[in-house]
Amino acid sequence: MRKKLCFLAFGFYFGFVLSRVGASDYQVIFRMFTGEDLHLAWVILTAIIVGNLGMRYLKARGNLDRDGRAIAIKKKELGRLSIIGAAIFGIGWGMAGACPGTVLAQIGEGRILALFTFSGMLAGTYLYGYILARWPGVNK
Repeated sequence: MRKKLCFLAFGFYFGFVLSRVGASDYQVIFRMFTGEDLHLAWVILTAIIVGNLGMRYLKARGNLDRDGRAIAIKKKELGRLSIIGAAIFGIGWGMAGACPGTVLAQIGEGRILALFTFSGMLAGTYLYGYILARWPGVNK
């Protein structure tokens, strides 16, 4: 139970940070994509660097968690659906001003339109799973 509360607290903190850096503000996203204000791009780059350092640290520890259990880290294969999905993600991010993390911050801020973005993400995830279940080799 304590572990779940810790994760929940981290989630709230992460959403707060996303909100504070402007990642949940459509105008900030728009200015980033148009090159008018790149401070959010620097935030994203910082997150990529920190994530990279974390992955290197895990690899140096033999991909073990803090309790010594093995962590399986697998590369996802790049296929047709991955490329199509990436394009849809980018277009959706530009149009809605939200990605999966920031849409939850927007909902937390009380932005009602974010519920439509979130619904679209759920529908897209369901559709992806539905397609892969019906045609397993489609993403090769």
